[in-house]
Amino acid sequence: MRGVFRKAAVYVQDIKAGTLEETDEGYIYTYDTDYICGDNPVAVSLTLPIREESYRSPSLFPFFDGLIPEGWLLNVIVHNWKTDINDRFGLLLISCRDCIGDVSIIPEGVAK
Repeated sequence: MRGVFRKAAVYVQDIKAGTLEETDEGYIYTYDTDYICGDNPVAVSLTLPIREESYRSPSLFPFFDGLIPEGWLLNVIVHNWKTDINDRFGLLLISCRDCIGDVSIIPEGVAK
């Protein structure tokens, strides 16, 4: 059994598309069945096309890592939220609730 440390809902155009989990083995992204079966589902990214099987990676998927701000804005986030600059999943949860583009990341237990 895998241990899940943190979990987030992934939204595409304000529709819940899937779940991103941080586990003791790495990261898992799974599309929601309702999203897959819905009208015209859109993939989160070209590197994560829609499928029923979960995606697994020992490190944070490059698409999600790319959503995290860089430069001075990253420094502001790290300073204000008192988080570790190397905690990529934590930075994703903090800074990508309302990021540029179609995708939003909402920590588990937080209302959209």
